[in-house]
Amino acid sequence: MTGQTAIIIPARYDSTRLKGKPLIEVKDKPIIQWVFEKAVKANLADRVIIATDNEQIYETALMFGAEAEMTANTHTSGSDRIAEVVKRHPEIEYIVNLQGDEPLITPESIDEVIKGVKNDGADISTLIRVLKTKKEQDNPNCVKCVKDNKGYALYFSRSKIPFERNPGVTEIFGHLGIYGYKREALLKMTSMEQSPLEMAESLEQLRALQAGMKIKTFVVDYIPVGIDTKDDLLEFERIISQSND
Repeated sequence: MTGQTAIIIPARYDSTRLKGKPLIEVKDKPIIQWVFEKAVKANLADRVIIATDNEQIYETALMFGAEAEMTANTHTSGSDRIAEVVKRHPEIEYIVNLQGDEPLITPESIDEVIKGVKNDGADISTLIRVLKTKKEQDNPNCVKCVKDNKGYALYFSRSKIPFERNPGVTEIFGHLGIYGYKREALLKMTSMEQSPLEMAESLEQLRALQAGMKIKTFVVDYIPVGIDTKDDLLEFERIISQSND
């Protein structure tokens, strides 16, 4: 089958703030399984692959029925990890980079990313949401985005952008860390050196922007719960305990 669309979930064991988080169990399921089960519900993807450099994550993924591949342990980003997998599969034409610590991502949001990269002239697609609180807007861990009138990203920053000389004139958008790529765009981006803007902000999407690549954004009404810390884990457990999952 040519022209496949693949969701690839990069998963590493050595997270700096929450070691081994893909394997942490919530309601008897590892976090990586929660993410995988959301991914397989996306209507527009042909396959879901877990990409990892850890044998235990690899074996766990196989046990719950996922397609999984081992990668090198030298990658500095999830994009580099998924690019290694994509190079092995010439049949994959469109790629979604879905973070392995986003267990509350919705299948509908994943499909928006896929539609964006397949039906638009962009190299990359991603999601943004309106930030409604000052706490979020001022939080450097919540990445902000400004876009043009057609939805193409102008810039991403950990700072609050735009600076509000005149408050209330425009919405402030936050970035959700999921990307859709055309195959050639992913391989091009991961072959380039880190750019000065990327190194300054520690945001790899700035490498693509600084090289002139086009990133299309789509606004969604979805508040992510990424699991980076013990507090994030407790919040996810609280949410799940109140749901029917």
